[in-house]
Parts: sequence; C-alpha cells; structure tokens
Amino acid sequence: MNKSQAILFKELVFKRYTDYFSLKTLQTLSRKSIGIIPLPVYLVLVACLATMVLNHQLMGNNICTMIALLAVCGYTCSAIGQSIPFFRRIGGSVIIVTFVPAYLVAHQLLPADFVLPIQAFWENNHPIYLFIVAVIVGSVLSMDRQVLIQGFIKIFAPLLIGSIVAAIIGTLVGLAVGFDLFHIIFFIIVPIMAGGLGEGAIPLSIGYAKILGHPQGDLLAQILPAIIFANLFVIILAAALNLLGRHYPRFSGDGCLLKADREKDDTVNAESSHENVRPLLTDVATTGMTAISFYLIGVLTHQLFGWPAPIAMLLIAILVKLLNLVSPAMHQGAVGLYHFFVKVTIYPLLFAAGMTIIPWDKLAAAFNLPFIVTVFATVISLMATGFFVGRKVGLFPIEAAIVTGCHSGMGGSGDIAILSAAHRLSLMPFAQISTRIGGVIVVIIALLTIGFLN
Repeated sequence: MNKSQAILFKELVFKRYTDYFSLKTLQTLSRKSIGIIPLPVYLVLVACLATMVLNHQLMGNNICTMIALLAVCGYTCSAIGQSIPFFRRIGGSVIIVTFVPAYLVAHQLLPADFVLPIQAFWENNHPIYLFIVAVIVGSVLSMDRQVLIQGFIKIFAPLLIGSIVAAIIGTLVGLAVGFDLFHIIFFIIVPIMAGGLGEGAIPLSIGYAKILGHPQGDLLAQILPAIIFANLFVIILAAALNLLGRHYPRFSGDGCLLKADREKDDTVNAESSHENVRPLLTDVATTGMTAISFYLIGVLTHQLFGWPAPIAMLLIAILVKLLNLVSPAMHQGAVGLYHFFVKVTIYPLLFAAGMTIIPWDKLAAAFNLPFIVTVFATVISLMATGFFVGRKVGLFPIEAAIVTGCHSGMGGSGDIAILSAAHRLSLMPFAQISTRIGGVIVVIIALLTIGFLN
C-alpha cells in the first residue's frame, strides 16, 4: 500500500468511526428527555423559540407556538426542581414551576416579547378550565359508584371540623404575634379558606369595599398574600404527607380516599388501577366531548343562576355516574382522558399560571414573621385536623388531610399544584368540593358577619 492509499484508507476509517459515533451520540440523546420532550426535539424547540423572541415574532395567538413555549418552559422548570436534592421531595418542581416565573416577571428579568404572549394566551383562553374539566370528569366517570357516594358524604366531616379548628388556632396565634382580631379573621383566616383568587379574593374585596367604604384595589392587596402563602404551605405539606405515606403505608391510600375502596378493582386511584388500560382514541375523544358538554351546562347555570360552573359540572358528572349512564367504552375513555391531562399538561399550565396570576410584589411585601407564622398555623391545623378526623370516619388520613388542605388553596390552579406535589390528582373531584363549596360558604358567612359588625 503506497502513501496515498494509506492516507485514503485512514480517511475512510476515520469517517466511518466519526459517523458511527455521531449516530450513537444522536441515538443516546434521543433516549433522554426533558419531561415528555425528547432531548433533540427539546433543543430544536428552544432554538426556534429563542429566535422568534429575538426577532420579536413570537405569536401568542398561534396555538402550536404557545403549546411549544409552555411545554419547554414548564418542563424545564420541573427538571430544575427535580434536580435539587431534598427540595424535590417537598414539591420542589411544583414550587419552582409556579413561583419562579412570578419572580422573573415581577423583576422584569424576561423580555416583554416572551411574557406578553403567554399572559394574553392565558387571559383570552383560560386553559386551566380545560384541565379541570378533563380531570374532574375523567376521575368521576372512572370511579366506583358506591365510593363516589361515600367519599363525598364523608369528606364533609374533616372539612367542616378542620375549618373550625383552623380558624380558632389561626386566631389565637395571630393574637399572640400582635395582630388585632378584626384583621386576623377577615384578612388572614377568611381569605385562606375563601376558595382562591377568582371565586374568593375578588368577591371578598368587592364585598369588603362596599361595606367598609375602602377602595377595592387596596383591600385586594391585603387579601392576596394570605391566599398565596397558604397555597405554598399546602404544597409543601402535601408533598411531605406523600413522603409520610411511603414510610407508613397504613396511613396512605395512594390516591384512594376511602379505606373500604382499597380492595376494589374499580378504584378512585386512577394513577395505579388504570395504568394498564389502553382505551381507544375514539373513546377518549367521546369522553372529552362529553366533559366539555358538562362544562358548557355549568357555564350556562352560572350565567342564569350565578352558580360556580365547575361545581355545576361536577354535580352533573356525579349524577350521570349515579344513574349508571356511563358505558364501558366511556369508562375507559375517562381513564385515558384523565391520564393524558395529568401526565402531559400540568407543568405547562402551572408555568403560565405563575407568570400570569401570582403577584410577586404583594407576596414579597407581606413577607414578615408574624404573618407567616399565623398563616402557617392556620394551614397546618386545618390539615392536621383533616388527618385525624378523616381517619375516624373511614378515610385514609393522608388523602383526607390533602383534600382538606385544598380548602386553603388558590382555586383550580392551586388544587392542581397541591395534588401534583402529592402525586394524587385522582382526588381532584373531592378537592373541588373542598375549594369551591367550602370557599363559597366561607365568603357568604364572612360578608354577612362583617356587614352585621358595621
């Protein structure tokens, strides 16, 4: 072999090996992922979205662009939270996905061409409702009928007793750290258990403004911090309860609310019982359209009678299940619908919610030790009471505590964050009862009381 042939041979061997290793590298990368996004696809999406932002061409009215943007951002934040030791065990992914975007927006650390399309998409389309519709209807229609009846009846005991105990403990702690009684009750305790932002904080601020004669904006600014900090504490405590359940399985139903349901095959725990179910896509689509029809009926009842649309939708789904109108195909479709939204859409939605509805400036302004101690005492007493009372009435203590804790969440987005941190999104129907109905009752009582006092 002469010199030129040897050089040619070396070049061919080198090219063959570089091609081989490039292929192996690409194959290795394709097996890695950020959330549900394969790493090569993730890198392509990041490059495309970054170019659009730099060129001021990010289109907020383009559904494909927004899906890509929220998926990349949501799963990136989730991956960061999962990579932090210990923090990931107390709901780190949910906390980072929800609160870091709020911080970045408040401090203007993100370009306006990035922030404004997301905020416009959220405000114009309210995607959180689609998630709630899918999870509520999916979990309700896949429940055992007897479990459904007993669960909704029994959850009211820990919810009622927990609310009373939390109000008493929170008031005593608030007095001990220097707050006056009126402020503790109407600007800390009541907002915490009022049902979130849209159906709690805003009606309260409007009612308070009419009764007290103060500007609604000022009152809303005083109400919001208690709701947001309470939601943060519930996320952490729910994640801690999930860890407790792993170490002490006798306290945990792994998503089952009723102890009597643990031995059933048809269970409320959609995450474990239905893992091997492979519903037809047509069944999933049929159930999805059914869920949307339930929601539209709920919207109509809200327009006509003022009832909260999610609660009306929940009651319709329960009625359909109790009347045994759910076919086997729809049952499996409900399972598929539930799994898709639980596994795919949580982190993108929480990222958008954090960027849009969490006012970081109000959160930071309220950050002082007496306030934090009072809010924490209220939340932990609520969940602790739910734990012990739930155990007494035949519920799994951890599930009962988590559902009761949703009473002090931020509404629908708060329920998603709390149940995600606890890995118990199958409890969404019960969480909605805790948040919506419990919140409405608290708001009505609070407005009647403050009106009487004034």
